[in-house]
Amino acid sequence: MTAASDASRLDLVRHLTGGAVGARNLQRLTDLAVRLLDCDVAQVSLLGEVQTAVVATGLPPGAVGTQLPLGDSLCAVAVSGAAPLVVEDAAADPRVSGKAPVRSGEIGAYLGIPLVVPEDQPVGALCVYGPRARSWSERDVTVLRQLAASVTTELQLTAVTAELEGSRLRFELAIDAAGIGSFDWDLSSGRLIWDDRLVELFGFERGAFDESFDSFLGRLHPEDRRRTAEAVQAVIEQNGVLDVEYRVELPWGETRWVQGRGRVVVDDEGRPLRMIGAAYDTTPQRDGDARVARVLEAMKSSFFAVDREWRFTYVNAEAERVLGASREELLGGVVWELFPAAVGSGFERHYRAAVELGSEQMFEAYYPAPLDAWFEVRAWPTPDGLSVSFLDVTERRAAEEQARRSTDRLSLVAQTTSAMSASLGSVASEERALQRVAELLVPGLGDWVIFSLVDEDGRMRDVASWHRDARLRQTVARYAALRLASLQPGAPVLRALASGQVFVVDDVAEAVGRTLPPGEVSEAFGALSPRSAMTLPLAARGRTLGALSSYRSADRPVPDEEDVATAHDVAGRIALALDNARLYRQQRRLAEDLQRSLLTAPPQPDDAEIVVRYHPAMAAAEVGGDWYDAFVQPTGATMLVIGDVVGHDTEAAAAMGQLRGMLRGVAYRDGIGPARVLGDLDATVQGLGMGTLATAAIVRIEQDDEERAAGLTRLRWSNAGHPPPLVLHPGGRIEVLAGERAELMLGVDAGTRRTESQTTVARGTTVLLYTDGLVEGRDLLLDEGTERLVVALREMADLPLPELCDALLERLRPEGLQDDVALVAVRLHPQDP
Repeated sequence: MTAASDASRLDLVRHLTGGAVGARNLQRLTDLAVRLLDCDVAQVSLLGEVQTAVVATGLPPGAVGTQLPLGDSLCAVAVSGAAPLVVEDAAADPRVSGKAPVRSGEIGAYLGIPLVVPEDQPVGALCVYGPRARSWSERDVTVLRQLAASVTTELQLTAVTAELEGSRLRFELAIDAAGIGSFDWDLSSGRLIWDDRLVELFGFERGAFDESFDSFLGRLHPEDRRRTAEAVQAVIEQNGVLDVEYRVELPWGETRWVQGRGRVVVDDEGRPLRMIGAAYDTTPQRDGDARVARVLEAMKSSFFAVDREWRFTYVNAEAERVLGASREELLGGVVWELFPAAVGSGFERHYRAAVELGSEQMFEAYYPAPLDAWFEVRAWPTPDGLSVSFLDVTERRAAEEQARRSTDRLSLVAQTTSAMSASLGSVASEERALQRVAELLVPGLGDWVIFSLVDEDGRMRDVASWHRDARLRQTVARYAALRLASLQPGAPVLRALASGQVFVVDDVAEAVGRTLPPGEVSEAFGALSPRSAMTLPLAARGRTLGALSSYRSADRPVPDEEDVATAHDVAGRIALALDNARLYRQQRRLAEDLQRSLLTAPPQPDDAEIVVRYHPAMAAAEVGGDWYDAFVQPTGATMLVIGDVVGHDTEAAAAMGQLRGMLRGVAYRDGIGPARVLGDLDATVQGLGMGTLATAAIVRIEQDDEERAAGLTRLRWSNAGHPPPLVLHPGGRIEVLAGERAELMLGVDAGTRRTESQTTVARGTTVLLYTDGLVEGRDLLLDEGTERLVVALREMADLPLPELCDALLERLRPEGLQDDVALVAVRLHPQDP
């Protein structure tokens, strides 16, 4: 690049920078770049003596307009290469690793496209970047290149506008400085009188001008003489107004443009007498217009101008190409007649708004065949009418639509996964989840959908359906209830189940509708009126669990590859969730069976009723460590035990089984009390090296002959870190069996001294032992839960013991258990009268 051209480029950059900083039209393009390329920052930079960030999206306030030395500019590297600069890991790329923004961690990945205006002047770059390394796809480069073309167009329009305004300003200054010449032409005598300014303008000396019309014509350019003479004669004949522009050839070889205007003066009978008027030099304006025209012709963007009657007055070469018409066909023609599809569209709406409101309009709109393209349009009013710049953005719109569909697809898959997470409980909840997914898939995947499931016995049934039209949802549900029994063996849903393949049916009325038997099912299908359909299996781990069928009406296209891919992803997530749910339920049943096998049924002594309950947590299929026990010692005393091993896995269940067995062995001996049982059990846990931690509470129900005669019973109890048992006395008073201080759980210190307490109760008393899952959880503190249990026990004291236990579980955990819960309750029989 020569010194002169470099100086010209620097002047152009300085010229552009003033009008581009913070420009709304450029800001819109950086916003679009961030959205389409999913990046942190998009920026337009102009490169003069320094880099100037003229607009940006993603930078903090105040960053626009800041400058950076060219030595630290990645955009300068992009411009110097005259090709896209693709940097996936800036710290490891020798081209840019030493730049300050890379060293500071501001830029970890960079993609930049040079901005080149006419005459191959590189002025800056459009770039996107972020602090983390990332890969850039060919699509990313293509999209940013298209956006860069729009940025270049906007910069060119900024330059053109500034040039045009400058030209007009220079012209107005020239008029003010030099003045306007006047003339007076006597049509009878033929004498043409000019003032000094006009004589000078035509290059005459005052004495050399003979004041004739022929002398005037003699100074005109040969190509303009006849045209000008005919225009003057027509004005005289019509008593009209003269408005003509022509070239004047001066004696020293210079050619200037002159605008002449005049009016005919007539006598009382309407005969022309004189023409008076003025003329002025329009060469500065013509030169400016020529420069503007050269820029417009070199633009890569289409440009045209229309007058106030909506007639084309200018069309550049690119507009000819895009519009598919020559200038001869367009100039003078009315926009609405040459392009009738624009009438009533966004084009007409925005064009008229620009003229009526006097404000610039920027928009995107689609023009149908023969153009069949999306255009990015910028329209602004001018004194003469409207100027319009537009760019074919069909490819960019397609990329944007693809990005939107990809986002919608990911969102749909994520929502499906979330909805199916609710299906891990029961068959009913599984069907509720599928119903929710059916609602999510409409209308994106189809106008209506049906979900089918294959039960464990191999029977297929439709379990969920939905239609975008609320009026047809009952019709879809009715069709789903009837269709399986009416389908022929070759029906798409049956073929999908049998083959494991996706089936897209272009004409579902032909494939299915004609095979349905007459009656209600055929009537429902006819009311739904589907045109195309897509059916695919719900398969996971080599098993087909059901099918998804989606249907579209005639006003929607047949599902394409993108639709099939989305449906395939959704079906895969659904099938995996269903399979997990069924495996979960199987494992849960096994876990519960194992847990219950370790817990035996309670005895039923003559003087009391004993009820036990064990409920596993709702949110896990793991075996727990909660246990209960109740047995009668040889002496006739009843031992009640409740315990909880720390942990939720098979090891905890195994440890629970060992502890329960050892406790039974220790506690079955005659006369041994609760504290002694816990102490011996603690020593055994340590002696055997079990490494187990557990809580436990024991209540011994006993009485001697005197107490029996008095209708009293003694409760002896001891607690190793477990929630305290509750005693419901016949009068409704509730006693909490808690000591002065809590004692250590089992497995912590075998030397811990175990204590026990006792209390005397009357016949009819109820004793309740429970694990912490009843009174503690993520949403419930232990003290608060214990208080709630006390209140519930008091309110439901009169219920039979089995009903009381069930009611307590329902009251305290109405939305499902977060942890295992074990209960053991005993109610002493009232004394016989």
